[in-house]
Amino acid sequence: MQDVVLENIKESFKSVKTQLLRTVLTVLIIAIGICALVGILTSIDAIKNSISSNFSSMGSNTFSIKNEGSNIRMGKRGKRAKVYPIIDFQNAKDFKEQFSYPSTVSISTRATATATLKYKSEKTNPNIFVFGCDENYTITSGYEIAEGRNFSLSEVNSGAHAVIIGHEIRTTLFGSKEEAIDKIISIGASKYRVVGVLKEKGSSMGFSADKNALIPLQNARQYFSSASTSYLINTMVESPEELDGAIGEAKGTFRVVRGDDIKEEESFEVTRSDSVSSLLIENLSMVSFSAYIIGFITLLGAAIGLMNIMLVTVTERTKEIGVRKALGASSRFILMQFLVEAIIVCQIGGAVGIVMGIIIGNVVAGFVGAGFIIPWDWMILGVILCVIVGVVAGIYPAKRAADLDPIESLRYE
Repeated sequence: MQDVVLENIKESFKSVKTQLLRTVLTVLIIAIGICALVGILTSIDAIKNSISSNFSSMGSNTFSIKNEGSNIRMGKRGKRAKVYPIIDFQNAKDFKEQFSYPSTVSISTRATATATLKYKSEKTNPNIFVFGCDENYTITSGYEIAEGRNFSLSEVNSGAHAVIIGHEIRTTLFGSKEEAIDKIISIGASKYRVVGVLKEKGSSMGFSADKNALIPLQNARQYFSSASTSYLINTMVESPEELDGAIGEAKGTFRVVRGDDIKEEESFEVTRSDSVSSLLIENLSMVSFSAYIIGFITLLGAAIGLMNIMLVTVTERTKEIGVRKALGASSRFILMQFLVEAIIVCQIGGAVGIVMGIIIGNVVAGFVGAGFIIPWDWMILGVILCVIVGVVAGIYPAKRAADLDPIESLRYE
């Protein structure tokens, strides 16, 4: 039995070589289908890993209080839309002072998203995010200090001209060798002393935390605040098990701070850190489903193309089949030969498609800041699909070849 299988494989490879053009075309069709499937799913897996990694650094024991939606919620037909006030500094400050649940609370605001930071002749691109924050912000946001220190309470309250810069900013302004701590840099027209450098976090979905700069909250209020400035409140509890209780108490406290009527809905939004990542990953599932559909349609086309090519091959090799049968080859041997030939062509196409898919998937993942990934699950799926396509597309032509009458085959011209 083993000798028969080896003989079939050997003959199949010979046939593939003699019909090189058809084989290449079929391989390309299959490779495109597998490449689309593996490439998209590899990209999605890499992005999911990046999202999970970035949000896990914040911990599953944190939640944020921010403006309700975009401050405007559409009312029902015939009613005026309801406008929710921003969370101002006094709201955030009162909550931090009044919230009694054991936790770490931070207040922050985005000062600008278009800052240019300068040091001597070096400067960054004008796409730096500058955040005004208090002494707890690095803790509740999952940042680590790689060099220097965090803000002191006196720096936060006095609005000192101190700054903590991200890893990429440090590299741009000071390179890898020059000391950054205690250097004076410019943010716009103002001078700031570098007191700390954040540990490298990488980027996710095109956004890099390494391009962020942090300044004391009162300084941001003094130089970057406007009437529409809203503040974000981050809260971290001891463990994820305490999160629901803390959120319940936080809602009650902030309703009092905001003066929300007991009959009215909340004028703010509470978001768990783990719910954000779950929502993003859930949205990616729709893209995964689309990848399955694209891969299925392409592979269906490849199967039809392979079947047609195999039928043409059977017709062209009718005389050869007759000679083999006349020399003693069984119908089963002929069937196995053509079936193995179809599977081999599919596996070659699958191998090419898997390699292309991994490369394309990781290139796309790299653009959004995700790390390199080898999708073993999708590679195995690709191999299995190629076997299935080979069997489905090759069984009818193989059976047709096996059923040929040897006498009629020898007469075929």
